[in-house]
Amino acid sequence: MQKLADETGLTISVCRYPPGTSKWNKIEHRLFCHISQNWRARPLTSRLAIVELIAATTTKTGLKVACEIDTADYAKSIKVSDAQIDALAITRNDLNPEWNYTIAPRPQNNALNLV
Repeated sequence: MQKLADETGLTISVCRYPPGTSKWNKIEHRLFCHISQNWRARPLTSRLAIVELIAATTTKTGLKVACEIDTADYAKSIKVSDAQIDALAITRNDLNPEWNYTIAPRPQNNALNLV
């Protein structure tokens, strides 16, 4: 995200729900009821069946859900050095600072090439 902020000049705020708090996510609740109605208790026999069920969900007001299986491989146990962390233009929020923070673009001459 630091690289995106540097390239676009945008300040990016990240706000997440901590684990176990998705019950308060209003978007998830508004979407899940429509998925449940579309499901009609059919057996979910595979990931493809689940994805097709979710992708076929629509509402009377015009909501269309997009869904696909992510088959990409992601690296595990990536180590981030203290120097890389120190190079971030990150400000942690007062409320849940480990989950909520803002990343600002860095001045051009200070921007490191982070992957």
